[in-house]
Amino acid sequence: TENGETKKIVFSGDIGNLNQPIIRDPQYISEADYVVMESTYGNREHDPIANYIPQLAKVFDDTFAAGGNVVIPSFAVGRTQELLYYIREMKAKHIVKSVPDFPVYVDSPLASEATKVYSGNLVGYADDDTVRVMKDGFNPLLFTNLHTCESVEESRALNDDMSPKVIISSSGMCEAGRIRHHLKHNLWRPECSIVFVGYQAEGTLGRMLIDGVKKVKLFGEGIAVTAKIYNFKALSGHADRTGLLRWLSAFQHKPERIFIVHGEQLTAEEFSEELARRGYHSYVPNFKAVADLTADRIIDEGIAPEKLHPMRGAGKGTSTFGRLFSAGQRLLRVIQHNEGCANKDLARFADQIIALCDKWDR
Repeated sequence: TENGETKKIVFSGDIGNLNQPIIRDPQYISEADYVVMESTYGNREHDPIANYIPQLAKVFDDTFAAGGNVVIPSFAVGRTQELLYYIREMKAKHIVKSVPDFPVYVDSPLASEATKVYSGNLVGYADDDTVRVMKDGFNPLLFTNLHTCESVEESRALNDDMSPKVIISSSGMCEAGRIRHHLKHNLWRPECSIVFVGYQAEGTLGRMLIDGVKKVKLFGEGIAVTAKIYNFKALSGHADRTGLLRWLSAFQHKPERIFIVHGEQLTAEEFSEELARRGYHSYVPNFKAVADLTADRIIDEGIAPEKLHPMRGAGKGTSTFGRLFSAGQRLLRVIQHNEGCANKDLARFADQIIALCDKWDR
């Protein structure tokens, strides 16, 4: 409320995917003057796969038969629990034949704590089917040979054990956390599999691996990538374009303006264009943009992003250029994160970038 005038702002947060196990579908809101909403998958649809279990089970079976590990970078809250749900069903139906009672290690303290929440009262959070079976004393996330790693020592010990196993660890985009340790010990092994089950932002290690990079550096050591890389896009917890539009259409009256955030620049722009075609007033704010909501106007456009998107159909499809493109996006994010650092450090950083550009600008 300002000068006696009240405006209601709705922040979408991450809008969930539809028909996911355990958790309820996204809840809809009916009124807002302004909406700030995500656009992670705003320009595309998820693959229409109803049952992921057979595909995941085949990856497990093939990897275990070869004597390798299945390493899954996973977000600690939500995605890890969804994976445990699928794995419990795999085991209950005896789908994996090579190692039927394969061990599963959840190597993330936060994921372990989040999983414990599912032992409590989930009314209002879990879907109706999950609530019903849990009232009967059944936990859909627990199964034989499930282990959690609390200490760093327990985590490191996993890589001393060469027997086939599933390792679920964070962070989901491989930018930090214990997953980097597991990648170091498994990426170079051709019998192992790395399975991505969530969105990988440009510039992250996870995105580079999906794009086909052949070598990465972890803990100062160059690691050849010979493990098999799988990307289960449809397992994403984010709504696709149809899901986002469905969430937005629940408002009884079109908001005065919709701010499109939390998406790669091209995706956000294309989703904004789609909204404009549907009669919405949408806007993709730049970094540091400022808006006056009482007057419904943009005061400062902020810092416009560099147009790093290559021409469609050219270059980016190759693994080498894809790696270079992701590295460029990551550099922009690092620059933004360093705002506010000491001037002498920023000057040295700028000199290094300028020197690199001078070397390759030919």
